[in-house]
Amino acid sequence: MSAALITACIWVLAAAATAMLPMRRQYAPGITLLILAPVLIAWLAWTHGSWVGAVALAAFLSMFRNPLIYFAKKAMGKPVEVPKDPEP
Repeated sequence: MSAALITACIWVLAAAATAMLPMRRQYAPGITLLILAPVLIAWLAWTHGSWVGAVALAAFLSMFRNPLIYFAKKAMGKPVEVPKDPEP
């Protein structure tokens, strides 16, 4: 297994662990994962071909669809809603 695939597996595990955190604690690791994803996808595409890169991109867009929609709305100047944590 290549270093790119091992790194991608670790990234997926980190994303799953981040998703289990309470919303207020997801921001720092979530932004870090969001920033690292394009680099990792490009590395996968470079190492294993464009079809692997396309699959990785589709998986990334599926996992981070809500933050990406939020940032897209914010960039276009549309109103955005931030989900609230349920009270314990």
